[in-house]
Amino acid sequence: MTKILDGKVVNEKIAEQLRTEIAKRGTRPKLVIIQVGDVPESNAYIGRKKAFGQKIGAEVKLKRFPETISQKELVGQIIVYNRDPQYHGIIVQMPIPKSLDKDQIIDSISPQKDVDGLTSINLKLLWENRKEGHIPATTKGILTLLDYYKIPIAGKHVVVVGRSFLVGKPTALAFLNRDATVTITHSKSKNLPSITKTANILVVAAGKAKLIGRNHVSSGQVVVDVGINVVNNQKLETRNQKPGTEPHDRKIVGDVDFESVRKIVTAITPVPGGIGPMTVASLFENLLETYKSQT
Repeated sequence: MTKILDGKVVNEKIAEQLRTEIAKRGTRPKLVIIQVGDVPESNAYIGRKKAFGQKIGAEVKLKRFPETISQKELVGQIIVYNRDPQYHGIIVQMPIPKSLDKDQIIDSISPQKDVDGLTSINLKLLWENRKEGHIPATTKGILTLLDYYKIPIAGKHVVVVGRSFLVGKPTALAFLNRDATVTITHSKSKNLPSITKTANILVVAAGKAKLIGRNHVSSGQVVVDVGINVVNNQKLETRNQKPGTEPHDRKIVGDVDFESVRKIVTAITPVPGGIGPMTVASLFENLLETYKSQT
């Protein structure tokens, strides 16, 4: 029988651990979320972060700026929070307007307060497999979920479908650091099923609804679906979203055809309820680490 890797269950256990540890301390960890504009999907994801923060006793502040804000103004605001000892973590909610330089804005966050793990310094630390950096939240969530269900990583063949800055590349690197043999595939890869079928662990983060079907998988595999795709008016509408951004008025499907694939593989994550909750929990694990290093 196929095992469902339930991120909600693990999310709750992490929440209890964080709540217990925070309660022992005299102050609360504080996170600021910087948002530019008012995107409904982003609002839904921010709502989940705020709810999780409240559950564990952390403080989450949302600072929203208009889409017209300049690059200089936004970076200046981030620097203010970098210098404010009341705040232990900073994230910039994606997406942001194309008029702004995403890379420069992310790199303006102090690496010590970068709980999303996306600054160039933290990514370099991941590249070098140094423990003092923060692993990107989604990548960390994937590893934590597999560890919880006692799925071995070392020596296994991991195939990652997708090479994005947010998920694909850092996840491939993190698996390599855990002694896996890693293959990265993408939109230009030839004969994708012949590659994905060879995986012990298949991680799909391509941003294309139901890309992976029964012809892409084989028995004994573990499938991790990171995709977030919106079904709108009977059509699949793919959005460039971070995991966990499930709007309430639409149906969410992953990059994997869950119903057909689950009949073949050994274990699989659902969408929603798999990696989304793990991303949120991992973000706050990173926040607690930054909090302890600053207090």
